[in-house]
Amino acid sequence: MATSLEFIEFICEQITGSGEIRYRKMFGEYMVYVNNRPLLLICDNTVYVKKLAALKDIMEDSETAIPYKGAKEHYILDIDDFELSRKVIAILEAITSIPVKRKKKEKIPSGKGR
Repeated sequence: MATSLEFIEFICEQITGSGEIRYRKMFGEYMVYVNNRPLLLICDNTVYVKKLAALKDIMEDSETAIPYKGAKEHYILDIDDFELSRKVIAILEAITSIPVKRKKKEKIPSGKGR
């Protein structure tokens, strides 16, 4: 079951006031960015956050799961818990860097340069 656009919009409403919020569809699911930092992974209408040491104290009682095949175990964030969501986002924003855009490699036309 893929994540619905309505659920993504609900998540963005729940975290309004945390900063500049945007989302991006990736591999059929979504990543939610706060101030250009990728913080929340949304798969199958479930909100996941990385299992990081900085979150251990406030997320230790949360459920965990693997969001997609091949991924590491993540915490499941109860997005309805307004206070917890705000705390998690504040911690993640402080420790998550803004992704650097990679330059595309220049292609060499085949048959040339030999």
